[in-house]
Amino acid sequence: MKYLLLIATLVAGSAISAEALANAQLAKSKNCMACHSVDAKIVGPAFKEVAKKYAGEKDAEAKLTQKVLNGGSGAWGAVAMPANKGQVSEAEARELVKWVLSLK
Repeated sequence: MKYLLLIATLVAGSAISAEALANAQLAKSKNCMACHSVDAKIVGPAFKEVAKKYAGEKDAEAKLTQKVLNGGSGAWGAVAMPANKGQVSEAEARELVKWVLSLK
């Protein structure tokens, strides 16, 4: 029984890691990493800082999805977030935002 529990845990961990890797690759392919990184501010804030700022905010996913698509300014300093509507679909933006918000 313990053996089955160990296998189930390893498989679940692999799936989570694979999903996180896929979302990181999506962020890279959509050029998000030109201005952001997971851990450190580049031009825009670190993704972990975004997750921290919006933790517990009930409309964070919808708000940030719109920010990815339409751009915005004033939330993190003087440099505006450019609109990405032609480059990122709404579904992709939502997936990216879910991933960012999951980072701790």
